[in-house]
Parts: sequence; structure tokens; C-alpha cells
Amino acid sequence: MTGWHAPDDLVTRYTDGTLAETDAWSLERHLERCDPCAARVSHAARAGAAGVVLAEIRDALMDVVLTSAPVPKPVPMVPGPRWGAGRRLARIAWAAGPALRGSWVGALALVVLAAVALAHGGGWAGTRPLLLAVAPVIPVAGVALSYGRHADPLHEIVAATPSGGLRLLLTRTAAVLAVSLPSLTTVELLLPPFGPQSPTGPAAATWLLPGLALTLASLVLTGYLGCRAATAVVGGGWLLAVAAPLLSSDGTALTARLTDQLSLYFTGAAPQGGWAAAIALCALFLAVRHEAYDRLETM
Repeated sequence: MTGWHAPDDLVTRYTDGTLAETDAWSLERHLERCDPCAARVSHAARAGAAGVVLAEIRDALMDVVLTSAPVPKPVPMVPGPRWGAGRRLARIAWAAGPALRGSWVGALALVVLAAVALAHGGGWAGTRPLLLAVAPVIPVAGVALSYGRHADPLHEIVAATPSGGLRLLLTRTAAVLAVSLPSLTTVELLLPPFGPQSPTGPAAATWLLPGLALTLASLVLTGYLGCRAATAVVGGGWLLAVAAPLLSSDGTALTARLTDQLSLYFTGAAPQGGWAAAIALCALFLAVRHEAYDRLETM
């Protein structure tokens, strides 16, 4: 609840689709917290030209529900701060849904289990540097698998609403990061230390800033190339930057060379400061070009 309520002309223009997109987005944010205004908007929509269509759709849905399953006893809903917070959490969980289910979570679990099995079961000394090498692009891949028509059957509808666009993309990205960052960092802490040839390899958490920077860089490119193309460019570029020096080297200790290469990218104030600057620059680009993400991948 707030002290301000939407005027009638604003509600009318919102329901008939003539309200500017930025104003519609602002009004929708207000409707999430103000039940009286939400009720007025609902009444205006039913009373408008779309009211007949909405009534027909509702009747058809109710016929399907009533004929396919028994109607449960309604539970009274008492509005209040606790109910409002639960409703907001439910909206966030629904928006983040594709990032928390399906192939993305399964692939992440497979990476974690494979790393533990190779290190502790197979005794392979190269598990830790290999996981550090691929960890920064795992969140990038997660974004590609959780946003777009291939990830969400309702993507075109959701992305075309005022809550879609960059807001939806950031919600999915935050869900991916919330799952991948702690899980990958934890498994790296559980892996055996680097071998005797490279006793001073990067610490387990040094990949966090690079991973966040690469994820934000993929979001910036998404505004130009689309989500899947942008994540492919960023992820492929990182893997090439890690693998190219190893392929051009004449040495035989691949694990030691990979560890030394990662130390150049991760260890020290200069590399970490560069990744932090990249994060800030990407965040600025996203803020400036936020309108480019409206109706993203809706065609």
C-alpha cells in the first residue's frame, strides 16, 4: 500500500494501450504494491473493449477446470504485509523459473559431480585448474539456457510486458548467479590443492569477478546480437583466450601451464582490478541502453 493512487485518466490509458511504455512500466510497479489501484485497473479492463474477450476466455477456462478436477474449498486470503511479501516472492520465483530448472541445473550438477569424481575418485591433479578455467563461462551458459523462446514457452508474452525486457533478463541472470557462484566456489574449496609443479595456483574464489564480468559482458552484447549469440561469443572468446597460449606452447606439462596461465588472469591486484572495472563499465552500458532490451527476442 502507498499514499499515492493512479488517476482515472492514467488507468484508462493503461487499459486501452495508449499509455507510454515507460509510464506503463512505472504504473505496473505501483500496482504490485497497491491493491486498490490493481482492482481499479482490473475493473477498467473488464469494462473496456477487451472485457467481452476476457469474459469469454475466463468462462472457457472455468469450464475446463470444473470438468477436469474437483473444485477445492477456497481459502480466505487476508491482505496484509505478510501476504504482500509472499506475493512478491512468488512473482520473483516465477520470473526466475527457467533459470532454476531443466537442463541448466542438470548441467551444473554434472560439472560439480564430475569435478569431485575426477579429483577424489580418479586422483587427477588437473581437476582444479580445469574447473577454474571453465567456471567463469558456466554462468554465461546458464543465461543462454534460461532466457529466450527455447527456455520459456511464454517468453514472447512475458517479454512484451512492462516487466519484461532488461528486468526479466536480469532476474534470470541473478537466479543463475545465485545457484552457480556458491556451488562452484564450494566444490573448488573441496578439491585437492595444486600439484607440486604449480604450488601457487589461483585461489578458489579468484574466478568470481571474472565470471561476473563475463556474464555482464554477455548481457551487453545481448542488446546487439541476441542472447544465445552473445553468450556464444563471450564464452567462446574466454575459452580461446585460455586455450590458445597452451596450444602454442612446446612444453609437456599441460596442467602446470594451465595453472600459470590462470594465474595471469586471476591472481594479483591488477587482474582483479581490471575485472572489477569491466563489471562497472558493463553495468553502465546496461543502464544507458536499457531500452534496447524491450521486446527482446519476441519475434
